[in-house]
Amino acid sequence: MRKLEKKGSMNQRIDVVLRKFRSRMSSYPPGMCPIVLYRSLLQISLNQSCGKCVPCRDGLVEADRLMGSILSGDATMDTLEEMKKLCNMITETADCAVGVVAAGLVLDSITEFEDEYVSHINNRRCVENVTQTVPCMTLCPAHVDVPGYIALIKEGDYAGAINLIRDRNPFPTACAMVCEHPCERKCRRSIIDAPINIRGLKKFAVDKVSADTVTPPKPNVKTGKKIAIVGAGPSGLTCAYFLALMGHKAVVFEEHEKAGGMLRYGIPEYRLPKARLDCDINSIIKAGDIEIKYNTKVGRDVSVEELRSEYDALYLGLGAQIGNRMPMENADAGNVIPAADFLQQVAGGHPMDLTGKRVVLIGGGNVAMDAARTAVRLGAKTVHVLTRKRDDMTALASEVESAMQEGVRFRTLLSFLHIETEKEGDKVTAVWLQPEIVAEYDKYGMMTTEHSSAYPYRFLCDVLILGVGQRSDVAAFEAAGIPVNRGRIEADEACMVKDMPGVFSGGDCVTGPSTAINAIAAGQVAAYNIDEYLGYHHKINCDVSAPPAMPNKCIPTGRAEIEEKDPFERRENFDEVEVPMTDEEAARESGRCLRCDHYGCGSMEGGRCIW
Repeated sequence: MRKLEKKGSMNQRIDVVLRKFRSRMSSYPPGMCPIVLYRSLLQISLNQSCGKCVPCRDGLVEADRLMGSILSGDATMDTLEEMKKLCNMITETADCAVGVVAAGLVLDSITEFEDEYVSHINNRRCVENVTQTVPCMTLCPAHVDVPGYIALIKEGDYAGAINLIRDRNPFPTACAMVCEHPCERKCRRSIIDAPINIRGLKKFAVDKVSADTVTPPKPNVKTGKKIAIVGAGPSGLTCAYFLALMGHKAVVFEEHEKAGGMLRYGIPEYRLPKARLDCDINSIIKAGDIEIKYNTKVGRDVSVEELRSEYDALYLGLGAQIGNRMPMENADAGNVIPAADFLQQVAGGHPMDLTGKRVVLIGGGNVAMDAARTAVRLGAKTVHVLTRKRDDMTALASEVESAMQEGVRFRTLLSFLHIETEKEGDKVTAVWLQPEIVAEYDKYGMMTTEHSSAYPYRFLCDVLILGVGQRSDVAAFEAAGIPVNRGRIEADEACMVKDMPGVFSGGDCVTGPSTAINAIAAGQVAAYNIDEYLGYHHKINCDVSAPPAMPNKCIPTGRAEIEEKDPFERRENFDEVEVPMTDEEAARESGRCLRCDHYGCGSMEGGRCIW
């Protein structure tokens, strides 16, 4: 007799446990021993084994034993070879995916982390510097004291929170509004319910107290050193800020009439009002001896050689403001424009008239989303975002959702074949698209595609926006001998340019297009290394400390989200779209912080894994 499954049955209760387990997995802390992580995944597979086939049933148990002996320091290199042979045998002979995938994971771990295995076998410990760290501080590229400023917000000390942020990041307002918040990715609060809304709390602080009203730290005594900085974007201004606080003079050369770089000329007003950006820029300029020379392009108005000879050091923070075009016929046709150029035209006060026009946008990154949502506000009849595969949608999920709410249409599994223009003239009239089907994943875990048997088809459009990346204007620097590889300046992790003493570089001109917080981190690192290069070892005191940590009761509590205005209202103009948090929301959200800077950190003891 068949029966309906009862409410609260065993399977349903197990599903509840698995949801909690997934949260635990997503909050694995950064810096943990990778062998410990892989062994925990192997043990999950052991629990999933049905026990019918010997390779899975017994082989995985033996692989777990061998991995345990390596972790405990009781293994030799022969043990590692034995584990390789065993796992290869399991992948070839196991009956189902449980054994095949589990053994494959162990083999992947040996390939990816061979140095860890060798260190455990030879030294009975992890490689140097492998230790659990505070997740939010580690994953913030600028390593801002996140638990500290959240605690200050909880106490109502918003000026103190802003200055604690400035200890590592002089753009508290801009980052509060546009940062991709990687700090939230492994927040330990996920173990209980959901990550802290770190960006939301930062925005609450700068909404309460304008950043330019908060006095920056007092600069050090003047050193008499002068540093030239190319570019007044987030990277260049960050470098100038820290150098000025150290007592050096920073002279910034900016080709535009205003500072801010892509924060000003690449991010739409509805996401980052320029008046709010100016709050950060004004406070940076007030921090010390900083001079900005506007409308000055290096290579046109001043040479690289002059900068190197007249200044004690040189920092190149050019950014990547030139939009890429696709290498195909008609890519230079009228009404075909790179997304970065499109956004800069709007920011400069010269927007395209899109009233009643059909707009097609190729690309799925944050710049593409900004361009799509801007096109909606400029009166486009339709806006279609086309991508080859879902992996290409690298924009924040919240940005994609907001674009959908505002009427942007999305289509995936399409490859771009050809740009069609009108017979008499050069304006785009349509694009030709080839339907795709999903295929295997590549070695990086990214989905690949291949052409479908469906025929290519013609998709009408009046304006084509290409969100396919940006590049830096490095021609003048390459001509001056600065090493450039594939359009990027060659610099190491210390931001030192290869074979060029006294020349430093960082941000998008080194890494390629990235995020504002990554550019800020590069500027910070460069400033401290320039200081060392000049023979100093300055430290900056932000004159604020975090309140003492109090225990958290770990009661599951909902996450306070940043709300946006109604999509039908916000698509009509460029006004700021986000609604400020209320005092009650901020108090509750800041109270969810577990203060991992004081509780729950540390996976190493005497150099050995705790497992």
